[in-house]
Amino acid sequence: METKEFAFTRTMKCGKCGSGICADEKYKKLVSGLVNRHVYYLCTKSRDIDCKNKYINEKDLIEELVRIIDEVHLDELGIKEKVSHEFNRYNHFRKNVLNENKEEKEIKDVDIRNYAKYILRKGSVIEKRELLTHLKSQLILEDKKLRLK
Repeated sequence: METKEFAFTRTMKCGKCGSGICADEKYKKLVSGLVNRHVYYLCTKSRDIDCKNKYINEKDLIEELVRIIDEVHLDELGIKEKVSHEFNRYNHFRKNVLNENKEEKEIKDVDIRNYAKYILRKGSVIEKRELLTHLKSQLILEDKKLRLK
């Protein structure tokens, strides 16, 4: 059996019972013949089989994470060093591979919040998970809302 990797599993806890959060993937066939993929995050119910926490669609979860990014202090994000490293790599690539003049176009100041939002919306599963591991507080999901513990 094939196991799926979802970006936000193992990164948050249920706010009602303290269990982990898992993901479920559903497909809906449209009248046009195309298929829409939906991912939902929900309580594993490992600590309380009767947990009533509501599931959340991945798109809504990403918007909740973006809201959290807007609210936390930049030190709470804990990703400043990673962002600096990535942009140093990018500048090195531009200079040495693309032969662009580093002095002309070097990126120095990076908006950490916008970078984090970009990763949440457009990054790979690995990038999203890594971003959330840098948060210094635990994410709690309760009734389709996120909060930091």
